[in-house]
Parts: sequence; structure tokens; C-alpha cells
Amino acid sequence: MNKAFDILLVEDNADLAGNVIDYLEALGHRLHYAADGEAGLREALTRSIDVVLLDLALPRRDGLSVCAEIRRRSDQRIPILMLTARDTLDDKLAGFASGADDYLVKPFSLAELAARITALAQRPQLGQPHSFVIGPLTIDRQLRSATRAGQSLRLSPLLWDILLLLAEASPQPVARAEIARRLWGDEPPSSDALRSHIHLLRQIVDKPFDRAMIETVHSVGFRLSPPP
Repeated sequence: MNKAFDILLVEDNADLAGNVIDYLEALGHRLHYAADGEAGLREALTRSIDVVLLDLALPRRDGLSVCAEIRRRSDQRIPILMLTARDTLDDKLAGFASGADDYLVKPFSLAELAARITALAQRPQLGQPHSFVIGPLTIDRQLRSATRAGQSLRLSPLLWDILLLLAEASPQPVARAEIARRLWGDEPPSSDALRSHIHLLRQIVDKPFDRAMIETVHSVGFRLSPPP
């Protein structure tokens, strides 16, 4: 059996919540439940949680606000998977901008949900401080900011998401398909779009400095490595 996790589900649809809880508990996970945003925020900040499953349209406090507040107030990195019927690119970007790690559009497969929970809970940053360093690059997940050699990097929300994805995987490469899935879900644009974003990211992260940190890994994707 796979490792069991403490999971917080914040969802106001009782039928959906019951199905998710029954399925995940049958897999051995420990479920905590909140039916509104205020209760969900309180649970996330007072319990030891491995993954938060967070609906967007919630009573008392919406999911974007809850996510942003968790990021602001928690002293550890708690993976957050948003569950929502909102499926536009703008909706997804808003979710990532508020601090979400992943995004699953309703209706979804419970098996896929379980797989994404496992992937999130096993990330190296689980329970780690918000800020970390890779060579001259400092990443602050909570502030959604990055500096290199003390110089602030001005990044759009999309470029920030790409940089964070590469930084959290460093020194391992991230496949092009995985970057596209994390950014655009199941409807990625053409490969030229990702190539253009990587080019823009390199202009900000690498071009003003002596050594490049963003590397292309042939037939795989991209890697962020400290300069030698």
C-alpha cells in the first residue's frame, strides 16, 4: 500500500465531499473536512496537513482568498490542489497566482485525484520553509519573489510559475509536457508558446549575469542549475 497522508478537504458540495472522503479513506488516507472557507482556513493553519483539497466557490470565504491566506500565514509549505468547475486559462492562472500547486477541473476521476495527491505530498518542499536558495538564486514561495545575486527579478505570474517549477525540481530536469500540464492543464497551447516563455525567462534570469542557470536538456525539457 502507498503511504497514507493527512488530507484536508474544503468543499461545500456534501455529495461530492462524501464521495471523495469515502474513496480516499478506503486508500488509507486520513481525511479532515470543512464545508466553508473560514473553517477550511482554520483547519489548515491549526492541523498538521500534508495536502489541502480546496474548492473555489465556497461560503463565507472563497477558495482564492483561503489559498492566499494559507500562503501568507503558514510557516511551512502546504501543497494545495484546487478543485473547481472553473476551467478557463484565466481561472487557472488566478489559482496559481494565489499560491495553488495544482488544479483539477470538475468533474474529475477519483483515481486521478488520488494520483495527484500522492505526487504533491511527496514533493521535496513538503513541510519546508517558504524561502530556499539555489546558488545565487533565492526563491520565496510565500512572497512569490525571486532574486539573483541580490537583484530582484521582475517576473509575470506565468514566468514565476515556470521558474518555481524548475527550482523545486532542481537539479533534476522537468519535462516539457509536465511544464505545459502544470501551466495550462489538459489544453496546452502549441510548443512554440512554451519555447517563447522559456526565452523570456532566460532574458530575466540569465541574460544580465555572467553564467546561465536555465539549461535545455535534449529530448527531455529544462533544468535549473547553479552556475559552476
